[in-house]
Amino acid sequence: MNHLKKSILIILSSLGSIFLLMIVLAFTDVPYYAYHDLAVRKDTLTTPPDYIVIMGGDGMPSPYGLMRLYHGAEAAHEFPDAAVIVALPFNQEEEDSARQIHLAIRDLIQKGVDSARIKYEPWGYNTRTQAVQVGKMIPHSSPILIISSPEHMYRALNSFRSVGFEKVGGRAGFEVPSDEKGLKTRKEDENENVQNLNLRYNLWSYLQYEIIVAREYAAIAYYWWKDWI
Repeated sequence: MNHLKKSILIILSSLGSIFLLMIVLAFTDVPYYAYHDLAVRKDTLTTPPDYIVIMGGDGMPSPYGLMRLYHGAEAAHEFPDAAVIVALPFNQEEEDSARQIHLAIRDLIQKGVDSARIKYEPWGYNTRTQAVQVGKMIPHSSPILIISSPEHMYRALNSFRSVGFEKVGGRAGFEVPSDEKGLKTRKEDENENVQNLNLRYNLWSYLQYEIIVAREYAAIAYYWWKDWI
């Protein structure tokens, strides 16, 4: 019984220490830079892409999925000669899978992307298998531009490189943050309530960044262990 109590105390103390560390870090810019660092990686793409690959993420509709499609459509307009591949998993046992693919393609068309340019890759179920399946559709020598969430960019770029793609670039689907000036008035007009609002906004945002980064680091470690990146 005493051994059990000691184990519980150790666990609670460890969790408390981790939570305290997260709170302390949330008052610094470390979470933002860790999050941003995952997105800003050296590209090997020096020419316009032949293909734009939009990673499916959390499916459709979802905040991440919509953001990736937005940036994918922007890239499609920037590179009008590139084909667009939507890598979105299809599960025959889930009735909603086909609908999600349809929604993603319709969203791109509504954003002005010609339907003749759009292809989809439905058989990959994670980043690794999506890279493998895309490699079956197009030559590995083709320059490709990957559209994904900021924290996922490092793993996505290296997954495609590990299956043989030679020219890989990335564009992170950053959200457009609220303008800090929109949260407060001019400095001389600031009051305590506005300052507290800004503090809470940053605190919760940075705590979210910490969770996202920790989860992605765990995924990266797994991919390294499997020799997928």
